[in-house]
Amino acid sequence: MSETECLRCKICTAAVTQIGVRRGTFKDRLFKIFRCNTCGFIFVGNPWLDYKEIYSEAYYKGQGADRFVDYVFELRNPTRTIRQYEWRGIAQVVRSCIPLGSDTRWLDFGCGNGGLVRYCREHLPCSVWGYEQGWIRDQAVNLGIPIVTEEVLDSAAGTFDVVTAIEVIEHIADPVGELRRIRSLLKPGGLLFITTGNAAPHRERLFEWGYFLPEVHISLFEPGTLAQAFKESGFRAEFRGYSPGFDDIIRFKVLKSLGVHTTSLAEKVLPWKLLSRAADKKSRVTAHPVGWAE
Repeated sequence: MSETECLRCKICTAAVTQIGVRRGTFKDRLFKIFRCNTCGFIFVGNPWLDYKEIYSEAYYKGQGADRFVDYVFELRNPTRTIRQYEWRGIAQVVRSCIPLGSDTRWLDFGCGNGGLVRYCREHLPCSVWGYEQGWIRDQAVNLGIPIVTEEVLDSAAGTFDVVTAIEVIEHIADPVGELRRIRSLLKPGGLLFITTGNAAPHRERLFEWGYFLPEVHISLFEPGTLAQAFKESGFRAEFRGYSPGFDDIIRFKVLKSLGVHTTSLAEKVLPWKLLSRAADKKSRVTAHPVGWAE
């Protein structure tokens, strides 16, 4: 039996096809890429899973597999980093989906440097915590950002109204398993808001997609694929489209892709409502659904 015949889709268990091999740019090895024949899920069949090496200090300084990030700079310069646009946009998207009050409990799952946690605690009335296991976690905790431990998370089943997972699920080898874990943390009717790249516009030229970094982006989703993953893990998918807040989220993504790290007058005067809409017509990141815990 061939390797492809042994593998099944990690979302819907259907048959998969190997669509190519991609050499890493950071890790010099060949990664085998597969696509589900039914739901369109794309994944690395032989992922690099040495998380301690992958998510080391170098990664969070932009010296690892993703050269466009610098989480240490963002942590230390929250009012200068362009990431503040993403934080603001996420807060607005979530607020447009669900009422936020003093009794709202929000978890940012895979929070990185905790920047979104800090932003929301400063600008929203709800209680917000983060969860992170990478090197950056201790740096954020030392600055007073509340990031829960594994033990605390294990005891928090059914206690959260909102969970965000921002650019997280593409790093996960078992997305349905991780989504089920997130579902267990939410109250019935709770909101899951995810951002991740949309593979659909790049279906025919996947290996030319700059977002696809096989060392770290090992699970790629089309909107229907993500909806299927939600269904398999206890969520109801809702396609809300271009919600309030996406102007800022896409603004951040555009600037990041251009290698911009800090805010400036030059970028602030640009017509971002128009530019973000135009960028989304190509990237279609707003086509992904949100999830409601059933």
